[in-house]
Order: sequence, then C-alpha cells, then structure tokens
Amino acid sequence: MKRIKLLDKNLINQIAAGEVVERPASVVKELTENSIDAGATKIEIAISNECRNIRIADNGCGIDPDDIELAFSKHATSKINAVEDLYSLGTLGFRGEALASIISIAKVTCITKQATNTNGTKALCENSNVIKTPTGCANGTTMEIEDLFYNLPARLKFLKNEKTEMAYITEMVQAIALSHPEIAFTLKHKNSTTVQTFGTSNLLYAISEIYTPNLLDELNKIEKKDELSNLEVTGYISNPSYTRSSNKSIYLSVNNRIVKDPLMLKTISNVCQNLLPKGKYPFAVINLNMPTEDVDVNVHPTKKEVKYKNPSQIFNFIYAALNEALSGHSNFIQQTPYEVKNEVQTSFQSKPFEEKITPSFAKTTNIFSQGKKEFSNFNDCVYIADKPKVSTDVAMKIYEKSEIVEQKSFDVKVEEVESVKIIGQYANTYILVDNGDNLEIIDQHVAQERYLYEKLKEEREISSQVLLFSDIIDLEPADVETLRKNYDILQKFGYGIEFLSNKEITFRKLPSLIASRSPKELVASLLDEIYNTNGTIEDKILISMACRGSVKAHTVLLPNQMEDIVRKWRTTKQPTTCPHGRPISKKIPKSEVASFFLRP
Repeated sequence: MKRIKLLDKNLINQIAAGEVVERPASVVKELTENSIDAGATKIEIAISNECRNIRIADNGCGIDPDDIELAFSKHATSKINAVEDLYSLGTLGFRGEALASIISIAKVTCITKQATNTNGTKALCENSNVIKTPTGCANGTTMEIEDLFYNLPARLKFLKNEKTEMAYITEMVQAIALSHPEIAFTLKHKNSTTVQTFGTSNLLYAISEIYTPNLLDELNKIEKKDELSNLEVTGYISNPSYTRSSNKSIYLSVNNRIVKDPLMLKTISNVCQNLLPKGKYPFAVINLNMPTEDVDVNVHPTKKEVKYKNPSQIFNFIYAALNEALSGHSNFIQQTPYEVKNEVQTSFQSKPFEEKITPSFAKTTNIFSQGKKEFSNFNDCVYIADKPKVSTDVAMKIYEKSEIVEQKSFDVKVEEVESVKIIGQYANTYILVDNGDNLEIIDQHVAQERYLYEKLKEEREISSQVLLFSDIIDLEPADVETLRKNYDILQKFGYGIEFLSNKEITFRKLPSLIASRSPKELVASLLDEIYNTNGTIEDKILISMACRGSVKAHTVLLPNQMEDIVRKWRTTKQPTTCPHGRPISKKIPKSEVASFFLRP
C-alpha cells in the first residue's frame, strides 16, 4: 500500500467541483445565486464558446478588496458564522465551496466594487491561485469564466453539444427568474437574448415575459396562509385543459430557493391525477414560504433537495392550497388526448360523418384572431424575442413566402384478398365480420393504424400539404430547441416548421395524412414522442402519424368503409397487433356461439 499524503489544494478543489459543478448550468446557478445574495436587482448573463465561457454581471453590494482572496478560498463565506446558522439559513449560498471549485476548473476574472469605495478590484484566478489589482469599474460584481473544464479533459468530453447545454442553462435561468420576479434578468447567447425579465415584482408579468401573455388566461392563482404554523404557499397552476408533455414546466421553490422537491411533486401529482390525462402535467410556479428552522437545505452539495421537519404537514397544506386553486375544475372529465368524437381522417372522406372536417388551408391563424384582451398591454402586437413588437402584417409575410405546390394523395394499392362479409358495427368502434367458422370482432382504429404504419414505412417520400394559414404555437425555449435539433427528421416525414422565435413556431406544411389535425395537438404529440422514446425517433414519429391518421373510436362507418379498412388491414405483415402492441381482432368460434345457445 502506498504512503498516505496530503492532497494538493487545487486537486482538492477539483474533487469538490465534481459535486458542485456538474455542467455549465451549475456555474450559472451558483454565481447567479451569489448575485442574489449580494442584493442585486439586475443580473446579466452572457454565454459563448460552446457554453464554456460565462459572464455574469450584477449591481449588488460587491466584495470588499481585503476579502477578495478569501472569497476564492475553500469554505470561506460571509453567510454563516456558527453551526446554529445552518438551521436558519436566509441566503441561497452558504457552503463557501462554489468559487473555490470554479477557479480550479476554469480561468476566472472577477471585477468588483463596493459603493463606499473609490476604486474597484480585479482578481485573476487560475489553478486555485488568485492575483488581485486595483481597477476602475461600476458598483457590483462581474464574474468572467473562460474555458470551463480546460484542465479536466475527462469532464470536458462528457459535456453535451452546445444546444443541449444551452437548454439546461435556459431552464435554470427561467426557474431562478420565476422564483425572483423582483430581479431583472437577461440571458444572452451569441448576442441573441434568450430570457429577459424586467424585475417588476409581479409574478404574472414575469411569466408573460418568459412565456407569452396568452398563458395568463390559463392560470389559477395559488394563495394560502397558515398563521399558526407560519406557512404560506403562493403561485399559479394551469387549468386542466392546458397540459404539458413533461414536468419541466413545474417550477418549485422553498423560501425562493429553487428545488426539485419530490414531496411537492407528489402533492401536485395527487391533486391532478383525476383532472389530467395520463402522462400529462400542468404548468405551475409554486413557492413555499416557511420558517427556516423547519426546513433543512443542507442535504445536497448542489442544494437541490430539502428536508422538512414535518413533511405530512407540508403535504396536506400544499394539497389544500392546490385543491382550492383548482376547485372550479373538480369535475373535469378525463379524455384521451387527440381523440375527437365523430372525426375521421382516412382515404375515404365523407357523407356519413356528423362533423365535417375543415380543410387545413381554410383555418385562420392565431395571430389574426388575437384581440385586445390578450394584448392590451402589448399594443395588440405579437411579441417575438429580440424583436420587441411585430405587427400582424409582418407575420402575414411568413405565409406569403410559402409556395403552394402540387399535393400528393396518400393513395395505395390493395392486394387481392378474400371477400369480406361485414355484419355491422358495434358501439361505433368495432367491426363485426362473418368469417364462416368464426365471428371476428375488429377494432377499427388499431386495424387501420397497423396498415398506415406499414405503408408509411414503405414510403420513400411522405406527401405534405402546404398550410396557407396556421396557428402560432407557444412553447418553452427548450422545446423549440428540441424541435430545431430534430428538424431534418421532421422534414423527412412531411413536417415543415417555421421557427418564429426561441419560444414560438408555426407549421408551414403538415403530412397530408394528418393535415386536418390541430397543430397544437400535433406539436404536443411530437414532443411527447421525442422525449419519451425508447427506440428510434423516426419510428415513434411514424407510429404517431399512423395513430393520428386513423379512424377514431365512436365513429360511424358505412359498410363499404368498414370493408375498406378490413381488406387493407389483411394485407399487412403483422396483423395481430397495432404498433403500440394492442390486439387488433378477436375471433369467436361458431361452435362456441352455438354451444352457448345449446345448439349442436
């Protein structure tokens, strides 16, 4: 066994950095929280060099010149003095680990000045060494991080691509901005503003700045206070009709400290389980204020998790608050997403259906129907990031650039199969067929889904339908980046997406098979398939298209339409189940029917 020796100071800091600094977003979080603790009312963040260069400037109290070197030392902090302080933390930072860890894995320049001082101080930090000099600067602190992980190639190679890392940073800044609406935040990436809030102290306004004003109509206020326990929960949660495909849009904080709290997430899940479809989540911004001595935030190096002194009390308190906020929606009826009664999209359109499908080119775009209710504070204009106000005339030009091309029909040739003896339709969902020795019951939706899926897989080029008008769809920046990242794949399958901003898109064209579907439902479906795929994205998209393009349950069909579905289904290579694994048909032997009626 080798002899025991003390580790080098820089190596100690690098080991600690492995816990504190997971990725560039961790650096942004730690330094931004330091700015908040310093009393900043304005914080500007700039990202470059594949997210390895980070600049954070604030107008906070600054650092005393005599404390600069100590600030970058291990376990040096101004936020606690004794062990008792750990049980009543009023600041976001307290460990004194972040700065020491960061200067061990990046080249750092700190420029800081206190209002009471004439000159500022500039500190150059590299490999845990600090060199300070006087300098002229404005009040506050600017931290410049360069070449993050430059001396840790093993960590560097595990970083994701720039878009992915930027998405993590954006999500982090959004969460912090929503937990501190009183602070003005600006996040820039390559001179493009990704997030901007103006620090009005109004949470609703902050939500509209990060998302869009349209979202405000979907929100219910959360406000409950318990004077005896000194508990207060505030925020907003969306209506059951407004759902997301993941829980990324659930922002939680305890005493304005952003957390990933399993207890709060479980509470939200329990409240919404009878309100939302399976696999859907609400949009929510929730902050729990409570006595600092009743919550322990010192349970994880990144301070993501907390422990409560009385978790049952917290669960019941938040549950009651959410129940009150959603009390007007307690009788919300669960529905399978995307299924609309009496609507069908097949190769045979028409007469027997009670509801006529509006052609996609006849749909009016969202931007022309926006009234003063939605944009009363925005001069009735569509807001796009980096372009403060864009009139509907400009939005119209987006559609004028679209070229109308000849459309291809989804036409297929059906192989010769044995004759189909249709008996009828049961519950407007199941096709009954006389197979001689069997009574066959076929699920009309999954039968056509199997056929369309196999035909789509064989198609070299999936036909599209150009949309003259289409809704502008509001999304999270991370979702827009996900669609942008998969743009080529989506284009291959007939989707034409126009990226209007970092949080708005519109469809220029859609696959002909599903062109009459709601664009908002389609984009939600696409994101759901991308985020939750276990196989290839391409296959999941094909399955989704086949599913949305198939005749729905509870749709009345004529005999010739039922026969068309059955004949095509019988030509498939895998006729037993749909692409999701659901069985397609059930055969009941003639002898079994006769036996039930006591016939020989």
